[in-house]
Amino acid sequence: MAARLGLHEGICNHFSALVPGHPELFLVNPYGWAFEEITASRLLVCDLHGHVVAGTGEPEATAFYIHARLHLRKPSAAAAFHTHMPHATALGMLEGPPLMWAGQTALKFYGRTSVDESYNGLALDTSEGDRIAAAMGDADIVFLKNHGVMVTGPSIAEAWDDLYYLERAAEVQLKAMSTGRPLKPIPAHVAEACYQQMRAGDPESARLHLESVKRILTAESRDFMR
Repeated sequence: MAARLGLHEGICNHFSALVPGHPELFLVNPYGWAFEEITASRLLVCDLHGHVVAGTGEPEATAFYIHARLHLRKPSAAAAFHTHMPHATALGMLEGPPLMWAGQTALKFYGRTSVDESYNGLALDTSEGDRIAAAMGDADIVFLKNHGVMVTGPSIAEAWDDLYYLERAAEVQLKAMSTGRPLKPIPAHVAEACYQQMRAGDPESARLHLESVKRILTAESRDFMR
């Protein structure tokens, strides 16, 4: 579904998730395969030291150094989705805070984002992965300036839900900014109250969202389950 919605970039973006009951192992897509080509059996199981435990192929180096270090340093991140999705990435190319609290969808992320200001090129060693994890801190989402975004969650459903709505929030903000007219910010007390309302229902809403995605994909093609 990420491929269908244009949230991918060639073969260069990565989704990972801890293996249930095995916090020292994670699933990740293999190098060389686009999102739309991935099926259940093509996923790799890797340990946090870069070894492939099950599956055919290897993870891309940047996938290992970012995702393994993130799962190691942030055990609460059961799922970690890294993309260069266009609208959120575009906001990360601008000076200043990426998201402005001017649209309802953006309020889902109020107080939940951090920004990594120090783009250092490709993440090809553990120190870069550790630096990104440190920049994320206690946030669920980190905007990697001049790079992309990383979205984490306590479940695959919640990470997916956040990934989807983050891109939607970024898209409408960019459209509003393109008019050249000033944005109308939402007062902080209203933003906080709306955020609390959204968060209360997020786990169930995310679960239903993912179930909807699976129904759509199953109806159109069952290949993703192979």
